[in-house]
Amino acid sequence: MSSSATGTPEFRITVKPSDRAFMAGAGETMLAAAIRQGVGMPYGCKDGACGSCKCKKLSGSVVHGAHQSKALSEEEEAQGFVLTCCGVAHSDVVLESRQVTQAGAFPVRKFPTRVSLLEKKSPDVMLLKLQLPATESFGYHAGQYVEFLLPGGVRRSYSMANATPTPAAGGTLEFHLRHLPGGQFTDQVFGTMKEKEILRVEGPYGSFFLREDSSKPIVLLAAGTGFAPIKALLEHMQLKGIGRAVTLYWGGRRPQDLYLDDWVKARLAEMPNLRYVPVVSDALPEDHWNGHGGFVHLAVLQDLPDLSGYQVYACGAPIVVEAARSDFLRAGLPQDEFFADAFTSEADKARDALAA
Repeated sequence: MSSSATGTPEFRITVKPSDRAFMAGAGETMLAAAIRQGVGMPYGCKDGACGSCKCKKLSGSVVHGAHQSKALSEEEEAQGFVLTCCGVAHSDVVLESRQVTQAGAFPVRKFPTRVSLLEKKSPDVMLLKLQLPATESFGYHAGQYVEFLLPGGVRRSYSMANATPTPAAGGTLEFHLRHLPGGQFTDQVFGTMKEKEILRVEGPYGSFFLREDSSKPIVLLAAGTGFAPIKALLEHMQLKGIGRAVTLYWGGRRPQDLYLDDWVKARLAEMPNLRYVPVVSDALPEDHWNGHGGFVHLAVLQDLPDLSGYQVYACGAPIVVEAARSDFLRAGLPQDEFFADAFTSEADKARDALAA
């Protein structure tokens, strides 16, 4: 333990196996301290709901704030696992965790954007494009997200659906939003929002992005609008000329939920190492669906019963991501080759809190 310039206590957080270290102030979560100092730890929701930031505590004392049991169970906590997003150090702490290298981190910033496009891609999915100011240069890893800053201090998180915009591309950020009736932000997007409206965002956040130091074949798993960061990964691979074999499994309840199916099919002609498997779980007779059915992650296992040589990137509702993680590990996937972005809505959080 040491003291800051203001005299408040600080604790040293060391991360193994990299031996990266940073200081966390009294009452400050370990993740907030890491982000503040440019140390990229794995995380997702920052709200104790998804479990993406979970890592092993090797030594020290950590006290957790409110969190969901699905993110960290009592059994896991007893085994020494912690959530850095809501875990506060009460001593110097040593953690074991994968992380983003400092050199690859982008600074978190707040800035205004202007709505340049609102386009319905299905009855409940809106494609939203935001124009960055001409003076603004915003860098991020494809797959990361920003938080929309709403009145009253409310925040909503959405992943960029495009790779980092270049000046030639016009500095546009793309998002895919599913309408959740009663949702403070999506009701606005689907109801009153107009082009040229100003929205404030903060970011980038998240540790969901392509690990380029591997040559393993890739499985991309998307459920519903979980396709947004997956699309960003595909754009990034195409722009960078990354030729690794990649198979996209995109699942929806009905064919209309695969709202950019034509976009993916167009990429097939441009990316010779890309394979696409659409999956529909609840097709109706009028859909005339002849493709894969059932759960999207089970379609992966039907094709690839042995995942020991693969790297997986999964995005969707927590129940989809967790089922995939569990079943894929049983199919031989190394634990450190599963990367996930499990998005949890405010309605999900409220329901889980009531059930806890």
